[in-house]
Amino acid sequence: MYKPLPESLTIKTSKVNGLGLFADQDINQATNLGLTHLKFADQIIRTPLGGFINHANEPNCAKVELKEDKHKKWNLVTLRDIKKGEELTLRYTFYNI
Repeated sequence: MYKPLPESLTIKTSKVNGLGLFADQDINQATNLGLTHLKFADQIIRTPLGGFINHANEPNCAKVELKEDKHKKWNLVTLRDIKKGEELTLRYTFYNI
C-alpha cells in the first residue's frame, strides 16, 4: 500500500501557516525522512512530504540534494532530534516567502 508520508510523520494544523508536518514519534538527528522535491528541466515538483513542510528562519530540517541520476532530487533530513508533536520546518530556498 502506498503511503505518502513516513510512519513517523502526520499532517496537522500549523501555527506557522495552514497545515504542516508533525512528528508522530521522537525522531533522531540526521534521520532521512524521504524525497521532498524533484527537478525536471526547469520545473520543481513537490512530493506530498515536500508539500506540507513550512518555512522557518531556524529550521529543524534541511533539504539534501541527491546525486543519483540526470534529474535533481532532494530528501528531507533532520538537523537535530525532533520531539513527538513538534512541527518539522525547513528554510525555503526554491520559493519566495
